Amino acid sequence: MKKASIVIFLAFFGIALQGFSQTAIPAVPTNDIYTGKWEMLIIGTPNGDAALTTVLVRKEGKLTGTIIPKTSDQKEEIKISNIEEADGKITLYFTIQDYDVNVLLEKVDDENLKGSMMNMFDVKAKRVK
Repeated sequence: MKKASIVIFLAFFGIALQGFSQTAIPAVPTNDIYTGKWEMLIIGTPNGDAALTTVLVRKEGKLTGTIIPKTSDQKEEIKISNIEEADGKITLYFTIQDYDVNVLLEKVDDENLKGSMMNMFDVKAKRVK
């Protein structure tokens, strides 16, 4: 009887230890720099500086988003067709005013991004709180 109680105690202890040793791993990094709402300014376009509101979200590990122009006649939401992440930079691909464009952005700090549109125009982005 003594051996049976020791075996039962060890089995219970092993199960309890296994249950406490498991930790949850977050599916999405909590410090994802790119997700959120951004005010983007494209400097020096032929029509002057262009202001855009950009919203980036991470779904199933992949960035997606939309853009709303603030300075043109086009006010409806534009879907970002593709977002590439590589080497700490992101590239947004979208169509605006019948032009396929890309915007390359890199982190300046937690609240600011910088880059270029089509490698021709400077772009600055500031996080909206």
